[in-house]
Amino acid sequence: MNYLDSLFDLKGKVAVIIGGTGELCGHMANGLAQAGVEVVLAGRDASKADAKLDAISEAGGKGYFVATDLSKKDSLESLLEQVVVKSGRIDILINGAGVNSPTPFLEITDEELENIMSINFGATVQACQVFGRYFLEQGAPASIINLGSISGLNPLSRVFTYSASKAAVHNLSKNLAREWADKDIRVNTLVPGFFPAEQNRKVLDESRVLEILRNTPMSRFGNPDELIGAVLLLASCKAGSFITGTEMIVDGGFDAMSI
Repeated sequence: MNYLDSLFDLKGKVAVIIGGTGELCGHMANGLAQAGVEVVLAGRDASKADAKLDAISEAGGKGYFVATDLSKKDSLESLLEQVVVKSGRIDILINGAGVNSPTPFLEITDEELENIMSINFGATVQACQVFGRYFLEQGAPASIINLGSISGLNPLSRVFTYSASKAAVHNLSKNLAREWADKDIRVNTLVPGFFPAEQNRKVLDESRVLEILRNTPMSRFGNPDELIGAVLLLASCKAGSFITGTEMIVDGGFDAMSI
């Protein structure tokens, strides 16, 4: 094995990807699988997982689906138990489930606020509790990657509840990174810019797209595969061994743009 391969060696590792049936996390799962990771897609819709698992298998990777209700802690605990029984270990957790809404601020209902905060932030908290406890008990190096958002760093119009929920995820990740750093559990936030994800489509009209492109130095949306390199770095306990508490931005320069 050459130096570069050893630095990013993930063979034999197991990753649980919550939200792995979605567009962005599905590509992350495929990238991890091609790097030798056994990937577990956790979500509600088995039919969405089938296409992702077929692509993983065709690329020579290994993976399977576990039906999970992210809103219930006992379902997350069952997910962990099933993976440990079937795969024998867990090394990587990715929290990527998310929902969005374009509701104007003064029209946001209590129900919408509760729903988005529950899925985007509450489910991430619960997953970090469930899997964090397991990682602490195992005493082995582990990586938690929470999916944030560029709107969690800088406010964006039209996505008030989403932005607030993702800002909370960013803060959670930094706190857990501090809490568990000496236990060799690294916690980082992966921060995508604008990608063709499901939750973006409901807030993107032609004028919005043009505005985004004007403020993105690369003048385009990201390709989901362009997140894979960052995921491999954060997941690797060798290449990413001293990276924790960071917000890794993958946005084509959007965050660097001013006037």
